[in-house]
Amino acid sequence: MTEVKEDLTLDTKGLSCPMPILKLKKAIDGLKSGQVLKMLASDPGSVADVKAWAEKTGHTLLSSSQDGAIYVFFLKKS
Repeated sequence: MTEVKEDLTLDTKGLSCPMPILKLKKAIDGLKSGQVLKMLASDPGSVADVKAWAEKTGHTLLSSSQDGAIYVFFLKKS
């Protein structure tokens, strides 16, 4: 598996819905098309929220994983 290299890391640990998604939108708006954002979250609801948000906005969810109590997402700006 190829390791994804992020252009920006967004830490939303400790925040609960809807803050992680609001911060995700603001962060990805600041990226150029094709750049990758790594997002860290502690809210279990973020798994479904990030997937749904990516599908709705047209951005690509490259990967979603869990590292202990932390959820890690890689998203590519469309």
